[in-house]
Amino acid sequence: RAQYQDKLARQRYEDQLRQQQILNEENLRKQEESVQKQEAMRKATIEHEMELRHKNELMRIEAEAKARARVERENADIIREQIRLKAAEHRQTVLESIKTAGAVFGEGFRAFVSDWDKVTATVAGLTLLAVGVYSARNATAVAGRYIEARLGKPSLVRETSRFTVAEAIKHPVKTARRLKSKPQDALEGVVLNPSLEERVRDIAIATRNTRQNNGLYRNILMYGPPGTGKTLFAKKLAMHSGMDYAIMTGGDVAPMGRDGVTAMHKVFDWAGTSRRGLLLFVDEADAFLRKRATEKISEDLRATLNAFLYRTGEQSNKFMLVLASNQPEQFDWAINDRIDEIVNFDLPGLEERERLVRLYFDKYVLEPATGGRQRMKLAQFDYSKKCSEIAKRTEGMSGREISKLGVAWQAAAYSSEDGVLTEAMIDARVDDAVKQHHQKMDWLRGEEEAKSLTPPPLSPLPAGVPGSGGKRGFTLPLKDTPRAEEAIAPVLDINLPSPSDGDQSAGGKHIDPTGPGCEAEAKTVKGGLNQDDGERKLDKTPPKDGSPV
Repeated sequence: RAQYQDKLARQRYEDQLRQQQILNEENLRKQEESVQKQEAMRKATIEHEMELRHKNELMRIEAEAKARARVERENADIIREQIRLKAAEHRQTVLESIKTAGAVFGEGFRAFVSDWDKVTATVAGLTLLAVGVYSARNATAVAGRYIEARLGKPSLVRETSRFTVAEAIKHPVKTARRLKSKPQDALEGVVLNPSLEERVRDIAIATRNTRQNNGLYRNILMYGPPGTGKTLFAKKLAMHSGMDYAIMTGGDVAPMGRDGVTAMHKVFDWAGTSRRGLLLFVDEADAFLRKRATEKISEDLRATLNAFLYRTGEQSNKFMLVLASNQPEQFDWAINDRIDEIVNFDLPGLEERERLVRLYFDKYVLEPATGGRQRMKLAQFDYSKKCSEIAKRTEGMSGREISKLGVAWQAAAYSSEDGVLTEAMIDARVDDAVKQHHQKMDWLRGEEEAKSLTPPPLSPLPAGVPGSGGKRGFTLPLKDTPRAEEAIAPVLDINLPSPSDGDQSAGGKHIDPTGPGCEAEAKTVKGGLNQDDGERKLDKTPPKDGSPV
């Protein structure tokens, strides 16, 4: 019974709590509703007040506008009279000012004209002022061009050893060291075969003596595969001769467009101001010194080429022209006529490769490893034997590729955990370099084969040759390929006479144009299109764009 009473008491208490909570919620709801009503009433009051204020403002503005209009209507005659009086007064003031100024200027002019000394002095002063302004303007332009030619570097010149103010400000220590430097050996750091080394040494000695005796410099063409030391030798030649050098690339000329002629003249004007003599090295010269007759070049590039030919028409004692090219056969004939010495920089042989390997092994591996400052060590193995082995494995590689191989060895050591360059790492880098070289050679052979399969652009036949005066077609060497006409007939849609109408092929055997022998005969014809002996003109004209038929 006590538990039951306790349970009832608990239930009553919970009911009381529940009722109290409901009552509290109801009171809270009523309070919120009251607050909302008060807020709504306040907003309504404010809106009503704003509306009344707006109406009062409109009424005030309207009343002011009506009053102002009424005043203007009532005082219209007075306002017009005021405007009329102000205009008359202003007009009278302007007229009096004009009369006074005219009288003053007139009296001054009469006094000036009557005094001839003043007139003469004024005319002389104005003349001197005009001459001074004109002279100052033109003298400034001339001085600017002179300073630019003396101190500035032309835009086409990529690199130069010549002293410039800007270079001296940027690199004062380097400039001072260059001014104090003495002539170097022309072949220091350049590895060539003995015959070529002897020849270029003679060129270096002759150039140095030419400068010392103020003679005329000889122009040189250096050709050969990329990376064989042409640019390096040109720099060494200038340093050995005590000359300044300037390097420009042929690829920078074409993008200049119509400004190319001016830029080219600036280069030669700048070269002519060098007191020590300037060696102008044009790298990749075939990029803009192409044949004008057969190559498709723009008018701007043609004009630039003509400017180059004009400035190099005679030998100079101010500058020496050195051209470098990988494809010298593309040069214009006038360029070849300006060359005094042609030097072929071929790929290094076994002995030269071994010297190069040893040179770059010392430069990029031994010197950093023995310097003690860098994180690089060298494992113990027979270095001399390894260099000889690498020289044999790098057949066909250029000096630049071998130098990159030395950099690869150094990078391999830096990328290792302990910084030690082992023999296995050297062999791995050599294998990669050889594979990459073979891949490049495959690409080059593929490109050359593609070029060989494309017929060259056809030009008009010279006078006196059968078929001249019209469009030039294919010429077939009938002596070398007696069945060429029959073989190429299916390609050109030529109707050939039957075997009974004339001479047949060798042995009296007629070839089926659709037979398997036609393809071989067509290849034979393709290889002999440019031969002159036994040529025969066909009726079919090839496409004008030079694409294969």
